Amino acid sequence: MFDTVLVANRGEIAVRVIRTLRAMGIRSVAVHSDADAGALHTRLADVAVPIGPAPAAQSYLSIDRVLDAARRTGAQAVHPGYGFLSENVDFARACAAAGIVFIGPPVAAIEAMGDKIRAKQTVAAAGVPVVPGRTEPGMDDDAVAQAAVEVGFPVLLKPSAGGGGKGMRVVHGPAELAGQIAAARREARSSFGDDTLLVERYLGHSRHIEVQVFGDSHGNVVHLGERECSLQRRHQKVIEEAPSPLLSAASRAAMGSAAVDAARAVGYTGAGTVEFIVDADSPREFFFLEMNTRLQVEHPVTEAVTGLDLVEMQLRVAAGERLPVDQGDISLDGHAIEARVYAEDPARGFLPQTGEVVGLLEPTGPGVRVDSSLRVGAVVGADYDPMLAKVIAWGHDRETARARLVTALGDTAVLGVVTNTTFLRDLLNDPDVVAGRLDTGLIERRGEELTQPQPPPPHVYAVAALALLLEAEPAGDRVDPWQDTSGWRLGEPAWTVRRLQAPGGDPVTVRVRGRSGAAEVAVGDGAPVPARADRLGDELSVTLDGVTTRYTVVHAGGTVWLAVDGHVAALREHERLAPTGAAAGADGAVTAPMPGTVTLVQVSLGDEVAAGTPLLVVEAMKMEHVLTAPVAGTVTELAVTAGHSVRLDERVAVVTPPAPGEGE
Repeated sequence: MFDTVLVANRGEIAVRVIRTLRAMGIRSVAVHSDADAGALHTRLADVAVPIGPAPAAQSYLSIDRVLDAARRTGAQAVHPGYGFLSENVDFARACAAAGIVFIGPPVAAIEAMGDKIRAKQTVAAAGVPVVPGRTEPGMDDDAVAQAAVEVGFPVLLKPSAGGGGKGMRVVHGPAELAGQIAAARREARSSFGDDTLLVERYLGHSRHIEVQVFGDSHGNVVHLGERECSLQRRHQKVIEEAPSPLLSAASRAAMGSAAVDAARAVGYTGAGTVEFIVDADSPREFFFLEMNTRLQVEHPVTEAVTGLDLVEMQLRVAAGERLPVDQGDISLDGHAIEARVYAEDPARGFLPQTGEVVGLLEPTGPGVRVDSSLRVGAVVGADYDPMLAKVIAWGHDRETARARLVTALGDTAVLGVVTNTTFLRDLLNDPDVVAGRLDTGLIERRGEELTQPQPPPPHVYAVAALALLLEAEPAGDRVDPWQDTSGWRLGEPAWTVRRLQAPGGDPVTVRVRGRSGAAEVAVGDGAPVPARADRLGDELSVTLDGVTTRYTVVHAGGTVWLAVDGHVAALREHERLAPTGAAAGADGAVTAPMPGTVTLVQVSLGDEVAAGTPLLVVEAMKMEHVLTAPVAGTVTELAVTAGHSVRLDERVAVVTPPAPGEGE
């Protein structure tokens, strides 16, 4: 077994790998960019090595810098996690040339399965069914368009390299082809350095099921059951579970056997995942999608139902050991479900969010596991993927696991950064999800039902105002009335009035008078009620009209963040609010919906545009977002060029509508 292993990744997967290394008594080496100095994975590792500036291309994707760190620290092996260099064949070759073990499959397997075109050809030759489509390498734009017409709309454009939904586009008709091909190539080139595309039939009412496989260098290959990953948005998984509620024992065996055949076809060793798409109306029919030659984000649900540590198995197989189990030894115990916690705002089209973590609550309890890279003080920037953590729950049956996960997400709060935790709870409580009636289009169909922001209840505004009152009070029992900020005056206390606003909501007036230990508070037009607020460590105990509740409350950057009963609210004083992108758009202004980098400007000053015309593309956290004209008119302001970094709500362009009567 290795003495020292370098983890060539960041975030929650680096933390997760380091914990297994520690449990096995193996010295761990973390690498980090300048943006991640002080990140949790660097604190948990035995050694941490800086490898460059924030952009991944100059740090985590730099083969030379990662291998230099491995040599300098005496690492005998490198665990690549997932993403970044995990499926990079050049990195695997470079490790071999440097005499360092790559904890992953052989180069030939990465080559065969890393290219989706070659992968489909390889598994089809082994008798594994594949999705109908065109997979010829080197197709130019005209060939891709012709293939789409031949396959029949709707079609799915997919990058041949990479995964995670990056660069994938659904095309519903010929009119969309040119723009979608260009966007798919651009995002694929940015994410993977390869813009080769393939075309597949788009199966809209489908279920996404994948099989975990494992092979060793002694010719043994097994599967560890399946995971269902049908709950997706933008082709990225949101909720994963094991086993699938769809499959019968016979279907499970058939799919597992096909996955093993696919792995054997390329001489696979280590952990891998064979992904299939299944017709929701005909579950016995399944098609090969792709093989991920690495550990998957959702591997914890397989660990939960099999009792196996997949990272430990990876390490042992990479060290030349045999698999610790045969196929007959593997059984699935109970059910497990995982939810991905992202820094994103579902109410704003799941746009990535940034900020500093000023408060953090993570769940515990029977059957609950959290894989996280979060800590108070961590900065969530726009340089990397927006996934922050994973919450996993196991139960003896599916409903127990689902209910535990809903409760665990209710005990999860990231203060300082907008996340999708409320959306995840609502999704898990959706009647179709509860019943196991899943498909890849469910989230899109539900739309606003799952993403519509709900304004905080009145008591949340009251708590925020009391927290601000408590913060402003001088310490001690004796108060100089000339220094008292609670509205003291002769006769009786005066009301202090605040106007607080939640994102997407209207300002709410809150009146408070007295001191925090004996106050009155009135929200909106409501009658005043007696109130009391006391600090209890990191929590705030608030009594409103005789009812006492504990809250986690943090005031940072002009925003009061509150967490209670699984809900997080962020309230700003109304006078400090900047105009939002939606509001600014009403007069023709176009603002950045999130921090990022402008990758493409599609118009020029003076251009006449229709409402909805694409103006420019902003990339953040490996995702592209097209900004369109909010009104018809003339482009009268264009404040950015390609490569320009933009802030949240920064004005980037203005479209001026024609004056009344103009052009008639």
